[in-house]
Amino acid sequence: MSSALPSIDRWGDLHGKRVLVRVDFNAPVADVDGELTVTDDFRLRSALPLFDQLLDRGATVVACTHFGRPDGQVDERFSVEPLRRCLKKLGSHVELLENLRFHRGEEANDATFGASLVEGFDYYVNEAFGASHRAHASIMVPPTLVPSAGGPNLQREVGTLLALLDAPERPFVAVTGGAKVKDKLGIMKVLAEKADVVIVGGGMAYTFAAAEGRLVGGSLFDRSFVEACAELLEGGNVLIPVDALGLPTAAPFGPDGGRDAVVGFEENIPDGFMGLDIGPTTVEIFTAALASARTILWNGPMGVFEDPRFGGGTEAIARAIATSSAVSVVGGGDSVAALASYGLSDAVSFVSTGGGASLELVELGDLPGLRALRESPWN
Repeated sequence: MSSALPSIDRWGDLHGKRVLVRVDFNAPVADVDGELTVTDDFRLRSALPLFDQLLDRGATVVACTHFGRPDGQVDERFSVEPLRRCLKKLGSHVELLENLRFHRGEEANDATFGASLVEGFDYYVNEAFGASHRAHASIMVPPTLVPSAGGPNLQREVGTLLALLDAPERPFVAVTGGAKVKDKLGIMKVLAEKADVVIVGGGMAYTFAAAEGRLVGGSLFDRSFVEACAELLEGGNVLIPVDALGLPTAAPFGPDGGRDAVVGFEENIPDGFMGLDIGPTTVEIFTAALASARTILWNGPMGVFEDPRFGGGTEAIARAIATSSAVSVVGGGDSVAALASYGLSDAVSFVSTGGGASLELVELGDLPGLRALRESPWN
């Protein structure tokens, strides 16, 4: 069995053939004039070149996706109708099946449900990198039943992320952020071995600060991971914030709380206060590390960037990466959203469509959905 993923290129002419494409269109939506509307069409636009290629080769193309968490029940709040309208607006008339997660068999990896998806189809394409870390029916079953391939975006995501770890141009700087240290500790261990510098921001940074014996007040903090964070810090290549911006814990949260409520902290955050963004000195230290990088991987914001009072750290990191001459790879929903909000999506080398999937691939080197494609009996 080859370690390479099977490609659609081997199928040749597809006139008269039906192709099911598993996509990840789990896009954000909002009520606009009384109608749910996709607010970020990045994932939908990413699939259009594959649709066009298959259609140009004569295939009938049908796509399927999950959308939200309807818990295995039909729930109109999670209908794919907003996605269908967005596809049509983008100029694609590919049929989109209703939400896969309306069926309990999807998340249960039920063989019967998986088989029903490809009934009447000649081929299957997995173009859902962002869902390929889940052993769900639409990911795992079709490759056992019909000739299957990894789509071009999935192939590119896998190749880019694995090459980043196998042979990065150095210095290699990894930037990690987000709220919970437990969600990132596995990848942190891998990156601490692979990267020259690992930058830590977001809520997870306060557990690292506590591991240095510093006070973190009411900031996010997980006592059970202090020892593990201390071990990572011993390696000497992990940078954590030295100052912060935050609020009194009793202050109203959200932008309506007022900019005058923001407090700056040096090394320690006293009781009654919480850190919500990296401070100006930390911004200088982190951006200096990025300035010398030749390869950059970024996953996770530096603070609660949705609140404009605490978005400065994330924006500074985003702009430092965007203006760098390094090969830059950005993954994770929050990081991608931040890039887009600053108008910087086109200024980085590669934007990943998968958050959890990209982290798991970097950490473990493989994903269930990739194994399913490689192990297909049709290869």
